[in-house]
Amino acid sequence: MILADSTGANHRVRTTSFGSSGGNVNDITHSFCCSGTLGSLVSKGGTQYILSNNHVLARVDQATIGEDISQPGLIDNGCQTPPIVADFSEAIPLGTQNVDAALAALRSGQMDSGGTILDIGVPCATPGTPRVGLAVAKSGRTTGCQTGTIGSINTNVSVQYQKRCGSGRKFVIPYSNQVVINSTTFSAGGDSGSLIVSGACTTTNGDNAPIALLFAGSSSSTVGNPIQDVVGALGISFVGTSMCSAPTSAAAATAIGREPLQNDLDFATMIKDRHAPDMMRSPEVIGVGVGVTDNDPGKVALVIYIDSTRPIQSRMPTQVDGVPVKVVRTDPFVAY
Repeated sequence: MILADSTGANHRVRTTSFGSSGGNVNDITHSFCCSGTLGSLVSKGGTQYILSNNHVLARVDQATIGEDISQPGLIDNGCQTPPIVADFSEAIPLGTQNVDAALAALRSGQMDSGGTILDIGVPCATPGTPRVGLAVAKSGRTTGCQTGTIGSINTNVSVQYQKRCGSGRKFVIPYSNQVVINSTTFSAGGDSGSLIVSGACTTTNGDNAPIALLFAGSSSSTVGNPIQDVVGALGISFVGTSMCSAPTSAAAATAIGREPLQNDLDFATMIKDRHAPDMMRSPEVIGVGVGVTDNDPGKVALVIYIDSTRPIQSRMPTQVDGVPVKVVRTDPFVAY
């Protein structure tokens, strides 16, 4: 096994591997230039595409088909135009299908046609299922390859966007049923677009199954679209190996030792769906999902994410309809 570079330095230079710096060359203003991560390689209709976010490739719904996509991104090339590797092709309009996802058609010879991701290798072509406690990894522009565990699933979140790179109107888009990893080191600004996979940082092909598409976070949490939602919205398949040693559910890959019962998860999800809309009317509540308690990884809990930058306007319950409540204090979720 080759140890991964966790610093991210090898992700911010010219490379043909995915999990590296990249973005739209028009994502620039007088004062700023912006970049994200070219996450992975996918296929659609016999054509290969780079998979990343709308806000990375499509400039928050503003790009036109054919705009140049570079690797590395502008921010890692002194805001000067870097090598062009793809052409913007398609984005799911934000706020319409519960994903922040976009595609860019790969230019021949500019990126690895086998789909190698830095410090991860070629992922499994078969997507996996997000489960509470699942051990996951991601390879991204800023923090390189990092590992963590899924802290909540089926999570309703409010995510802040900005219309232009470093300027313009800020606005919030609600998402439902998202995947959240609670870690201060898993991601940072510029890692958006990374493919979240099961397992750990490794270069053994097939060890990692696609789980989610990273698109937002805070100083202590990372948010991803469940990968099946991304696949369904874009009509894509992953370029990867069919010889998969990666588990596609948490049964063989949890980091917490034991899993909560599916019946308990289903019940908690029902309670979350019933109460989350009312909970999120409180301005300090930025997320409500399904996870486990801190002291018992087999005991299901509602996970409520609180914006620590706002005053608390209502007292958080200790349980809702018999389901324990776990409170996570963080700063706002931002598409970064």
